[in-house]
Amino acid sequence: MFVAWRDLRHARGRFILIGGVVALITVLVGFLAGLTGGLAAQNVSAVLDLPGDRLVLQKPADGSASFSESSLPASAVAAWQQADGVRDAVPVGIAQTRAMQDGTSTGVALFGLPADAGDTALTRLAPSDDAEVGLSAGAAKELHASVGDTVAILGADFRVATVGGDAWYSHTPVIALTPDAWAAADKRMGGDGRATVLAVSGSPDWDAVANRTGTSAQPALLSLTALETFKSEIGSLGLMVAMLFGISALVVGAFFTVWTMQRSGDIAVLKALGATQRSLVADALGQALVVLVAGIGAGMLVVLGLGALASGALPFLVAPLTTVVPAVAMTLLGLAGAAVALRTVTTADPLTALGSNR
Repeated sequence: MFVAWRDLRHARGRFILIGGVVALITVLVGFLAGLTGGLAAQNVSAVLDLPGDRLVLQKPADGSASFSESSLPASAVAAWQQADGVRDAVPVGIAQTRAMQDGTSTGVALFGLPADAGDTALTRLAPSDDAEVGLSAGAAKELHASVGDTVAILGADFRVATVGGDAWYSHTPVIALTPDAWAAADKRMGGDGRATVLAVSGSPDWDAVANRTGTSAQPALLSLTALETFKSEIGSLGLMVAMLFGISALVVGAFFTVWTMQRSGDIAVLKALGATQRSLVADALGQALVVLVAGIGAGMLVVLGLGALASGALPFLVAPLTTVVPAVAMTLLGLAGAAVALRTVTTADPLTALGSNR
Protein backbone atom coordinates (compact mmCIF):
# COMPACT_ATOMS: atom_id res chain seq x y z
CA MET A 1 0.00 0.00 0.00
CA PHE A 2 3.04 2.36 0.04
CA VAL A 3 2.64 3.50 -3.56
CA ALA A 4 -1.16 3.61 -3.18
CA TRP A 5 -0.91 5.95 -0.19
CA ARG A 6 1.56 8.17 -2.06
CA ASP A 7 -0.88 8.34 -4.98
CA LEU A 8 -3.75 9.25 -2.68
CA ARG A 9 -1.76 12.12 -1.15
CA HIS A 10 -0.19 13.33 -4.40
CA ALA A 11 -3.37 13.31 -6.54
CA ARG A 12 -5.85 14.39 -3.87
CA GLY A 13 -8.04 16.26 -6.35
CA ARG A 14 -8.65 13.25 -8.54
CA PHE A 15 -9.47 10.98 -5.64
CA ILE A 16 -11.71 13.59 -3.99
CA LEU A 17 -13.54 13.84 -7.31
CA ILE A 18 -14.17 10.11 -7.62
CA GLY A 19 -14.96 9.93 -3.89
CA GLY A 20 -17.54 12.68 -4.39
CA VAL A 21 -19.08 10.81 -7.32
CA VAL A 22 -19.26 7.64 -5.20
CA ALA A 23 -20.85 9.64 -2.37
CA LEU A 24 -23.49 11.10 -4.70
CA ILE A 25 -24.34 7.66 -6.09
CA THR A 26 -24.56 6.38 -2.51
CA VAL A 27 -26.98 9.18 -1.64
CA LEU A 28 -29.15 8.21 -4.63
CA VAL A 29 -29.03 4.50 -3.81
CA GLY A 30 -29.51 4.98 -0.06
CA PHE A 31 -32.37 7.46 -0.37
CA LEU A 32 -34.14 5.35 -2.98
CA ALA A 33 -33.64 2.21 -0.86
CA GLY A 34 -35.07 4.00 2.19
CA LEU A 35 -38.01 5.27 0.17
CA THR A 36 -38.60 1.80 -1.28
CA GLY A 37 -38.53 0.28 2.20
CA GLY A 38 -40.90 2.91 3.54
CA LEU A 39 -43.35 2.47 0.67
CA ALA A 40 -43.19 -1.31 1.04
CA ALA A 41 -43.93 -1.04 4.78
CA GLN A 42 -46.95 1.17 4.08
CA ASN A 43 -48.12 -1.42 1.59
CA VAL A 44 -47.73 -4.73 3.41
CA SER A 45 -46.90 -4.27 7.10
CA ALA A 46 -50.36 -5.42 8.22
CA VAL A 47 -50.17 -8.55 6.03
CA LEU A 48 -46.78 -9.46 7.49
CA ASP A 49 -48.23 -9.03 11.00
CA LEU A 50 -51.01 -11.56 10.44
CA PRO A 51 -50.71 -14.57 12.76
CA GLY A 52 -50.05 -18.08 11.48
CA ASP A 53 -47.47 -20.00 9.49
CA ARG A 54 -49.23 -19.52 6.15
CA LEU A 55 -51.91 -17.31 4.66
CA VAL A 56 -54.74 -18.99 2.77
CA LEU A 57 -56.48 -17.12 -0.04
CA GLN A 58 -59.20 -18.12 -2.44
CA LYS A 59 -57.66 -19.23 -5.74
CA PRO A 60 -59.67 -18.70 -8.93
CA ALA A 61 -59.73 -21.58 -11.38
CA ASP A 62 -58.29 -19.42 -14.18
CA GLY A 63 -55.96 -17.08 -12.33
CA SER A 64 -53.78 -16.42 -9.32
CA ALA A 65 -54.84 -15.55 -5.78
CA SER A 66 -55.49 -11.90 -4.98
CA PHE A 67 -56.23 -10.14 -1.70
CA SER A 68 -58.63 -7.78 -3.44
CA GLU A 69 -60.75 -10.62 -4.89
CA SER A 70 -60.40 -13.35 -2.26
CA SER A 71 -63.59 -14.37 -0.44
CA LEU A 72 -63.35 -17.66 1.43
CA PRO A 73 -66.55 -19.73 1.61
CA ALA A 74 -67.50 -21.18 4.99
CA SER A 75 -66.86 -24.70 3.70
CA ALA A 76 -63.22 -23.88 2.85
CA VAL A 77 -62.69 -22.26 6.26
CA ALA A 78 -64.16 -25.30 8.02
CA ALA A 79 -62.04 -27.69 5.94
CA TRP A 80 -58.86 -25.90 6.94
CA GLN A 81 -59.87 -25.71 10.60
CA GLN A 82 -60.59 -29.44 10.68
CA ALA A 83 -57.57 -30.57 8.63
CA ASP A 84 -55.04 -32.87 10.29
CA GLY A 85 -52.02 -30.99 11.61
CA VAL A 86 -53.74 -27.60 11.88
CA ARG A 87 -53.33 -26.02 15.32
CA ASP A 88 -55.24 -22.83 14.59
CA ALA A 89 -56.95 -21.18 11.63
CA VAL A 90 -58.02 -17.56 12.11
CA PRO A 91 -60.41 -16.02 9.54
CA VAL A 92 -59.46 -12.39 8.79
CA GLY A 93 -61.55 -9.96 6.80
CA ILE A 94 -59.93 -7.13 4.85
CA ALA A 95 -61.71 -4.23 3.14
CA GLN A 96 -60.91 -0.63 2.27
CA THR A 97 -63.26 2.28 2.87
CA ARG A 98 -63.31 5.67 4.60
CA ALA A 99 -63.60 6.62 8.26
CA MET A 100 -64.62 9.94 9.81
CA GLN A 101 -64.08 11.67 13.12
CA ASP A 102 -65.23 15.23 13.90
CA GLY A 103 -65.44 16.15 10.23
CA THR A 104 -62.05 14.63 9.36
CA SER A 105 -62.28 11.84 6.79
CA THR A 106 -59.55 9.51 5.53
CA GLY A 107 -59.16 6.24 3.66
CA VAL A 108 -58.59 3.23 5.90
CA ALA A 109 -58.22 -0.53 5.72
CA LEU A 110 -60.68 -2.44 7.89
CA PHE A 111 -59.35 -5.66 9.40
CA GLY A 112 -61.79 -7.98 11.10
CA LEU A 113 -60.11 -10.42 13.47
CA PRO A 114 -60.73 -11.87 16.94
CA ALA A 115 -59.09 -10.29 19.99
CA ASP A 116 -57.28 -13.52 20.90
CA ALA A 117 -55.74 -14.07 17.44
CA GLY A 118 -52.13 -13.65 18.57
CA ASP A 119 -49.57 -11.14 19.76
CA THR A 120 -48.43 -8.87 16.93
CA ALA A 121 -48.72 -5.13 16.32
CA LEU A 122 -51.83 -5.86 14.24
CA THR A 123 -53.59 -8.35 16.50
CA ARG A 124 -53.08 -6.13 19.55
CA LEU A 125 -55.41 -3.62 17.86
CA ALA A 126 -58.31 -6.08 17.76
CA PRO A 127 -61.18 -4.98 20.06
CA SER A 128 -63.32 -7.36 22.11
CA ASP A 129 -66.63 -5.51 21.63
CA ASP A 130 -68.55 -5.08 18.36
CA ALA A 131 -69.07 -1.40 19.14
CA GLU A 132 -65.34 -0.71 19.48
CA VAL A 133 -62.39 -0.33 17.11
CA GLY A 134 -58.62 -0.31 17.43
CA LEU A 135 -56.75 2.38 15.53
CA SER A 136 -53.24 2.03 14.18
CA ALA A 137 -50.94 5.00 14.81
CA GLY A 138 -51.42 6.15 11.21
CA ALA A 139 -55.22 6.02 11.44
CA ALA A 140 -55.22 7.88 14.76
CA LYS A 141 -52.97 10.57 13.29
CA GLU A 142 -55.05 11.02 10.14
CA LEU A 143 -58.33 11.13 12.07
CA HIS A 144 -56.94 13.17 15.00
CA ALA A 145 -58.51 10.56 17.26
CA SER A 146 -57.54 9.11 20.61
CA VAL A 147 -58.89 6.50 23.02
CA GLY A 148 -62.49 7.25 23.93
CA ASP A 149 -63.32 9.19 20.76
CA THR A 150 -66.07 8.13 18.37
CA VAL A 151 -65.24 7.13 14.80
CA ALA A 152 -67.86 6.79 12.07
CA ILE A 153 -67.41 4.00 9.51
CA LEU A 154 -70.03 3.44 6.79
CA GLY A 155 -72.76 5.09 8.82
CA ALA A 156 -72.02 3.23 12.08
CA ASP A 157 -70.35 4.78 15.13
CA PHE A 158 -67.56 3.00 16.98
CA ARG A 159 -65.74 3.90 20.17
CA VAL A 160 -61.93 3.91 19.96
CA ALA A 161 -60.76 1.25 22.42
CA THR A 162 -57.04 1.25 21.64
CA VAL A 163 -54.43 3.12 19.64
CA GLY A 164 -51.48 0.94 18.69
CA GLY A 165 -48.39 0.92 16.51
CA ASP A 166 -48.07 1.35 12.77
CA ALA A 167 -50.05 -1.06 10.59
CA TRP A 168 -50.66 -0.38 6.90
CA TYR A 169 -52.38 -2.12 4.02
CA SER A 170 -52.08 -0.83 0.43
CA HIS A 171 -50.98 2.60 1.70
CA THR A 172 -53.98 3.01 3.98
CA PRO A 173 -53.77 2.88 7.80
CA VAL A 174 -55.47 -0.03 9.55
CA ILE A 175 -58.56 0.03 11.75
CA ALA A 176 -59.32 -3.26 13.52
CA LEU A 177 -62.86 -4.48 14.21
CA THR A 178 -64.35 -7.66 15.60
CA PRO A 179 -65.20 -10.32 12.97
CA ASP A 180 -68.95 -9.67 13.34
CA ALA A 181 -68.58 -5.89 13.07
CA TRP A 182 -66.33 -6.29 10.04
CA ALA A 183 -68.81 -8.63 8.32
CA ALA A 184 -71.61 -6.11 8.86
CA ALA A 185 -69.43 -3.30 7.46
CA ASP A 186 -68.47 -5.41 4.45
CA LYS A 187 -72.13 -6.13 3.67
CA ARG A 188 -72.90 -2.41 3.82
CA MET A 189 -70.27 -1.99 1.07
CA GLY A 190 -71.98 -4.64 -1.06
CA GLY A 191 -69.77 -7.54 -0.01
CA ASP A 192 -70.77 -10.95 1.31
CA GLY A 193 -69.16 -10.61 4.75
CA ARG A 194 -66.93 -13.64 4.18
CA ALA A 195 -63.32 -13.74 5.37
CA THR A 196 -60.66 -12.56 2.94
CA VAL A 197 -57.77 -14.62 4.27
CA LEU A 198 -57.21 -17.48 6.69
CA ALA A 199 -54.14 -17.36 8.94
CA VAL A 200 -53.26 -21.01 9.50
CA SER A 201 -50.78 -22.38 12.07
CA GLY A 202 -49.53 -25.95 12.16
CA SER A 203 -48.06 -28.50 9.79
CA PRO A 204 -50.81 -29.99 7.61
CA ASP A 205 -50.36 -31.28 4.08
CA TRP A 206 -50.58 -27.76 2.68
CA ASP A 207 -50.85 -28.68 -1.00
CA ALA A 208 -53.42 -31.41 -0.47
CA VAL A 209 -55.75 -29.23 1.63
CA ALA A 210 -55.29 -26.27 -0.72
CA ASN A 211 -56.19 -28.36 -3.78
CA ARG A 212 -59.21 -29.84 -2.03
CA THR A 213 -60.55 -26.43 -0.97
CA GLY A 214 -59.67 -24.41 -4.08
CA THR A 215 -57.33 -22.14 -2.18
CA SER A 216 -53.64 -21.21 -2.09
CA ALA A 217 -51.49 -21.43 1.05
CA GLN A 218 -48.27 -19.41 1.10
CA PRO A 219 -45.96 -18.00 3.78
CA ALA A 220 -46.71 -14.34 4.49
CA LEU A 221 -43.67 -13.11 2.57
CA LEU A 222 -44.53 -15.05 -0.58
CA SER A 223 -48.20 -14.10 -0.37
CA LEU A 224 -47.25 -10.44 -0.92
CA THR A 225 -47.33 -11.14 -4.66
CA ALA A 226 -51.11 -11.36 -4.29
CA LEU A 227 -51.09 -7.58 -3.69
CA GLU A 228 -51.14 -5.96 -7.13
CA THR A 229 -49.81 -2.60 -5.91
CA PHE A 230 -46.87 -4.26 -4.19
CA LYS A 231 -45.68 -6.04 -7.34
CA SER A 232 -45.78 -2.97 -9.57
CA GLU A 233 -44.37 -0.56 -7.01
CA ILE A 234 -41.49 -2.66 -5.70
CA GLY A 235 -40.66 -3.94 -9.18
CA SER A 236 -40.07 -0.45 -10.61
CA LEU A 237 -38.23 0.91 -7.57
CA GLY A 238 -36.12 -2.23 -7.27
CA LEU A 239 -35.12 -1.92 -10.93
CA MET A 240 -33.93 1.65 -10.34
CA VAL A 241 -31.86 0.59 -7.31
CA ALA A 242 -30.29 -2.25 -9.33
CA MET A 243 -29.42 0.13 -12.17
CA LEU A 244 -27.76 2.53 -9.72
CA PHE A 245 -25.70 -0.35 -8.36
CA GLY A 246 -24.57 -1.15 -11.88
CA ILE A 247 -23.71 2.51 -12.56
CA SER A 248 -21.58 2.67 -9.41
CA ALA A 249 -19.59 -0.39 -10.50
CA LEU A 250 -19.05 1.05 -13.99
CA VAL A 251 -17.99 4.49 -12.72
CA VAL A 252 -15.52 3.14 -10.17
CA GLY A 253 -14.22 0.56 -12.64
CA ALA A 254 -13.68 3.17 -15.37
CA PHE A 255 -11.87 5.53 -13.02
CA PHE A 256 -9.46 2.94 -11.67
CA THR A 257 -8.89 1.45 -15.12
CA VAL A 258 -7.66 4.81 -16.42
CA TRP A 259 -5.73 5.55 -13.23
CA THR A 260 -4.00 2.15 -13.21
CA MET A 261 -3.05 2.52 -16.88
CA GLN A 262 -1.39 5.82 -16.01
CA ARG A 263 0.54 4.02 -13.27
CA SER A 264 1.75 1.25 -15.56
CA GLY A 265 5.30 2.63 -15.55
CA ASP A 266 5.42 2.67 -11.74
CA ILE A 267 4.00 -0.84 -11.60
CA ALA A 268 6.66 -2.04 -14.05
CA VAL A 269 9.39 -0.48 -11.87
CA LEU A 270 8.01 -2.23 -8.80
CA LYS A 271 8.00 -5.53 -10.69
CA ALA A 272 11.59 -4.94 -11.79
CA LEU A 273 12.52 -4.35 -8.14
CA GLY A 274 10.95 -7.70 -7.18
CA ALA A 275 7.43 -6.79 -6.05
CA THR A 276 5.14 -9.82 -6.06
CA GLN A 277 1.95 -10.01 -8.04
CA ARG A 278 -0.06 -10.40 -4.85
CA SER A 279 1.35 -7.23 -3.28
CA LEU A 280 0.63 -5.20 -6.43
CA VAL A 281 -2.95 -6.48 -6.58
CA ALA A 282 -3.40 -5.67 -2.88
CA ASP A 283 -1.94 -2.20 -3.53
CA ALA A 284 -4.43 -1.47 -6.34
CA LEU A 285 -7.51 -2.93 -4.60
CA GLY A 286 -6.55 -1.35 -1.28
CA GLN A 287 -6.44 2.05 -2.95
CA ALA A 288 -9.90 1.46 -4.42
CA LEU A 289 -11.23 0.26 -1.04
CA VAL A 290 -10.04 3.44 0.71
CA VAL A 291 -11.79 5.64 -1.83
CA LEU A 292 -14.96 3.53 -1.73
CA VAL A 293 -15.18 3.46 2.07
CA ALA A 294 -14.64 7.22 2.31
CA GLY A 295 -17.17 8.03 -0.44
CA ILE A 296 -19.81 5.54 0.68
CA GLY A 297 -19.40 6.55 4.34
CA ALA A 298 -19.92 10.23 3.49
CA GLY A 299 -22.90 9.38 1.30
CA MET A 300 -24.55 7.27 4.01
CA LEU A 301 -24.18 10.09 6.55
CA VAL A 302 -26.06 12.34 4.13
CA VAL A 303 -28.73 9.64 3.65
CA LEU A 304 -29.25 9.31 7.41
CA GLY A 305 -29.56 13.07 7.74
CA LEU A 306 -32.02 13.34 4.85
CA GLY A 307 -33.94 10.35 6.17
CA ALA A 308 -34.36 11.99 9.57
CA LEU A 309 -35.64 15.16 7.91
CA ALA A 310 -37.93 13.37 5.44
CA SER A 311 -39.40 10.75 7.77
CA GLY A 312 -42.17 13.09 8.88
CA ALA A 313 -43.30 13.89 5.34
CA LEU A 314 -42.33 10.77 3.37
CA PRO A 315 -42.60 7.02 4.06
CA PHE A 316 -38.85 6.66 4.61
CA LEU A 317 -37.43 3.58 6.36
CA VAL A 318 -34.06 3.75 8.13
CA ALA A 319 -33.02 0.18 8.87
CA PRO A 320 -30.02 -2.11 8.24
CA LEU A 321 -31.76 -3.37 5.10
CA THR A 322 -31.89 0.14 3.63
CA THR A 323 -28.50 1.42 4.87
CA VAL A 324 -25.98 -1.32 5.71
CA VAL A 325 -26.99 -3.68 2.89
CA PRO A 326 -26.75 -1.02 0.11
CA ALA A 327 -23.43 0.23 1.53
CA VAL A 328 -21.92 -3.26 1.55
CA ALA A 329 -23.33 -4.01 -1.92
CA MET A 330 -21.86 -0.80 -3.34
CA THR A 331 -18.47 -1.56 -1.77
CA LEU A 332 -18.39 -5.06 -3.26
CA LEU A 333 -19.58 -3.85 -6.67
CA GLY A 334 -17.05 -1.02 -6.61
CA LEU A 335 -14.25 -3.46 -5.85
CA ALA A 336 -15.53 -5.69 -8.65
CA GLY A 337 -15.34 -2.72 -11.01
CA ALA A 338 -11.85 -1.85 -9.79
CA ALA A 339 -10.81 -5.46 -10.32
CA VAL A 340 -11.25 -4.88 -14.06
CA ALA A 341 -8.23 -2.59 -13.87
CA LEU A 342 -6.03 -5.39 -12.53
CA ARG A 343 -5.13 -6.52 -16.05
CA THR A 344 -2.72 -3.58 -16.26
CA VAL A 345 -1.16 -4.69 -12.97
CA THR A 346 -0.80 -8.33 -13.93
CA THR A 347 0.51 -7.68 -17.48
CA ALA A 348 2.91 -4.81 -16.78
CA ASP A 349 6.34 -5.70 -18.26
CA PRO A 350 9.39 -4.99 -16.05
CA LEU A 351 11.44 -4.40 -19.24
CA THR A 352 9.32 -1.32 -19.87
CA ALA A 353 10.81 0.23 -16.76
CA LEU A 354 14.31 -0.53 -18.10
CA GLY A 355 13.66 1.35 -21.34
CA SER A 356 13.46 -1.62 -23.72
CA ASN A 357 10.80 0.15 -25.76
CA ARG A 358 12.98 3.19 -26.45
